[in-house]
Amino acid sequence: MPILELRNIVKKYRVGKEVVTALNGVNLSVEEGEFLAILGTSGCGKTTLLNVAAGLEKPTRGEVVFRGVVLNKLKESQKVLFRRKYMGFIFQFNNLIPILTAQENVALPLLFDGVPPRERLIRAIRELDRLGIKDRRLHKPLEMSGGQQQRVSIARAFVHNPHIIFADELTGNLDSKTTHDIMRYLQQTIRERKQTFIMVTHDRDVAAYADRIIYMIDGKIASGEEGGGEQYA
Repeated sequence: MPILELRNIVKKYRVGKEVVTALNGVNLSVEEGEFLAILGTSGCGKTTLLNVAAGLEKPTRGEVVFRGVVLNKLKESQKVLFRRKYMGFIFQFNNLIPILTAQENVALPLLFDGVPPRERLIRAIRELDRLGIKDRRLHKPLEMSGGQQQRVSIARAFVHNPHIIFADELTGNLDSKTTHDIMRYLQQTIRERKQTFIMVTHDRDVAAYADRIIYMIDGKIASGEEGGGEQYA
């Protein structure tokens, strides 16, 4: 049974007097443990698709089904709790809280889950250590490089062991070496933990790390293929 299904998804926006169709009849099934890349140029609808899949935006028509639960039929308060329990998020602009240290930023999802302080600290440091920045754990975001900040945001997404992680252009602001280091880490981690990972990108080299790549054009899935997968492991 797929972990996530999008069924005939349509998403329309009103821009002034115009109605823009961002998604036009999208159907997508994602298997548990799959690493999926959604590839396309700016404006093709890939970020809208990610947001709809994660329950951050409501589709105009269609259903988003996560393990049998229709997300777009939940109340907003229910969706918040659902995302907190099952989902992790990594964004291009890492959305770290400037006044918190790296370990405090990473531990934040655990605070909302009621995890005791000592356990929050241990788990946060463990994730930072896996990403090679344990020595920066007491630094605040503005005291770290862009690559280090993105590693902190990745640690925060993984710290509560979500079932599925959504990533939006997570390497868009990184240099080539940092990009490939991070992608190798993500590939290894999600395989070890048997997590599902859905990523949107415009970069074919980044998409090649995925098990499967789908291409979007004008709000539709145009085609799909297997990714590089093992060749980068």
